[in-house]
Amino acid sequence: MWLLLPFGFYSIVAKPGDRVAGLLTVRARAAADLDALRARVPALGATIHGGGTDYPFRAQVPREVLGAALAGFVDALDYDNFKDEVARHDASRAHLYHRVWEVLARIPTLARRAMS
Repeated sequence: MWLLLPFGFYSIVAKPGDRVAGLLTVRARAAADLDALRARVPALGATIHGGGTDYPFRAQVPREVLGAALAGFVDALDYDNFKDEVARHDASRAHLYHRVWEVLARIPTLARRAMS
């Protein structure tokens, strides 16, 4: 799953070894994003540098802990515009997220093509 939060972008996956151990692997393109998540989810493991091809930084976390943290993020949500909230944290990141938003805005066109 991709997760875009005001303070970071993450790819969360269940690697084969994670499933047995009850863990998830949280991958990031910037180590600082994992640090920002760890500040909010202290059980996030140490950052592994160079642990993969697409995402150079990763850390493991117990599945239940991350699930509870995500629920807490939803419970604490108090902004009415995500892009504005991101800009409040980091204008450069807000610009990138807006570009992602523009690309994802094309989904209705794809859906119409798939139905025809």
